[in-house]
Amino acid sequence: MKVRNSRRWAPRGRNRWIIAAAALVAAAIVRTALHPLLGPIMPGTAFLIAAVLVEYFCGLAPAFCVMVVGLCLADYLFVPPYGRIEVIDQSDIRLLVSYPLITIVVITLVERLRRAQYRAQLLSAVSQSRYEMLLRHDNERLLAGRATDEMHRMLHHIAQYNRSLILIKALDPANSAPPGSFAATAATATYSGIIEDESFRAGLAYGAKHSQVHRDDLVRVSERLVPGHHRLRFLSSGQDWHPVECVCERFTTSSGEFLVLRTED
Repeated sequence: MKVRNSRRWAPRGRNRWIIAAAALVAAAIVRTALHPLLGPIMPGTAFLIAAVLVEYFCGLAPAFCVMVVGLCLADYLFVPPYGRIEVIDQSDIRLLVSYPLITIVVITLVERLRRAQYRAQLLSAVSQSRYEMLLRHDNERLLAGRATDEMHRMLHHIAQYNRSLILIKALDPANSAPPGSFAATAATATYSGIIEDESFRAGLAYGAKHSQVHRDDLVRVSERLVPGHHRLRFLSSGQDWHPVECVCERFTTSSGEFLVLRTED
């Protein structure tokens, strides 16, 4: 994979130039402190090290500036005759050839290594992002498959207990899918024999048994229906009300969450 941003690994702003200037000053101070001991030996070594360190932390442009300025300081301060640039001898030529050559080679290698490191970091970030996307898509696929299976189970449940159904309720939109998504189940529910009326649009669908349930009990379970067992009053043949055990089950489908209330007999 080609990464065009690999050359932009170095930080931006004026801080890197401040760091480069500080490194240049520090190299000059260190070489000046060692000058009584070293004399004209290795006049540009401290500036070479400073340029390499600046290249590693700040990038190519500050390192190149440190190299050029360091070359001038090394030739002026630490190559005899000291403090004079009128005379150019073999010491000056050796410094002008060896110091830039070695410094350019080293900072070029460091630049390539830093670009390769930054490219590897970018590729790692991209790979991590793609891996998370794959996991997210896989989870969504599993959830969709599970919701589809739950929808099939609910439809099979409706078909199996069609004659004992009391009502089907879509959960509140704040906790589940909006009742409008209930429309996908409406056609199947109507096809299965469930009575559809205006309340269906509000998230309720009444089954074949709802007309036999006491009005107060039907309103109560319609408003506060929860999964579990419920006891409702049904109209008997003698026009009397008798309690009947009912069960409510919850189904989580791709169209939302629904509660199905039916009789246990």
